[in-house]
Amino acid sequence: NHCNITYGHGDMRDAFEAAKGQLDFVSVTPHAMWPDIPGADDPRLKWVIDYHTGAFKRLREGGYEKYRTSKYPDKKIAIVTCMDTRLVELLPAALGIRNGDVKIIKNAGGTITNPFDSTMRSLLVAVYELGVNEIMVIGHTGCGVQGMNAKEMLELMHERGVDEEHVQLMRHCGIDLDSWLHGFDDCGEAVKETVDLISHHPLMPKDVRTAGYIMDSETGALTAL
Repeated sequence: NHCNITYGHGDMRDAFEAAKGQLDFVSVTPHAMWPDIPGADDPRLKWVIDYHTGAFKRLREGGYEKYRTSKYPDKKIAIVTCMDTRLVELLPAALGIRNGDVKIIKNAGGTITNPFDSTMRSLLVAVYELGVNEIMVIGHTGCGVQGMNAKEMLELMHERGVDEEHVQLMRHCGIDLDSWLHGFDDCGEAVKETVDLISHHPLMPKDVRTAGYIMDSETGALTAL
């Protein structure tokens, strides 16, 4: 209920209803300062317990066998793509991939702007520890990061209560917030720049193939760059 689904805007039942489309079973973990939490024998919890028990029964019966796999991607592919909600199911469906096939690394925009950021680190782990030999960088049409303005985001931060002193402290420490928070002007060019950064990274082996693509956010059609 702390997952921003209904917290402060409804009750736990609403949260469960909203989550059913994504979750097969659920754990309820209360905390000490939750003043209205019912006791363990409260009849209001029966539907939660029944839902939980039924899900584990399906698990014991092998209902999740099709999802069982290892940490090693079967297709030896890592995909860098955007966190856009339109791609959550569309991208795997369009590429015909299933659980265990690939490593998917997501961020805002599906690009890499710093050669030593967490996305690049994840790719190096995928290559050296998990056997990946091909990297796909997939941008998409209508990306929200395209045209994103650092000044406007900083103004939104101020509106949400971020102190200007904290912003200035980061600038004083050498962090270029204007560059860090800025989006890109052209998704295709941003993908190409990311492919180039990965391909020429000093720690990336030369035998790893890296290519860029743009996916249509409505149809899933993939265009190679």
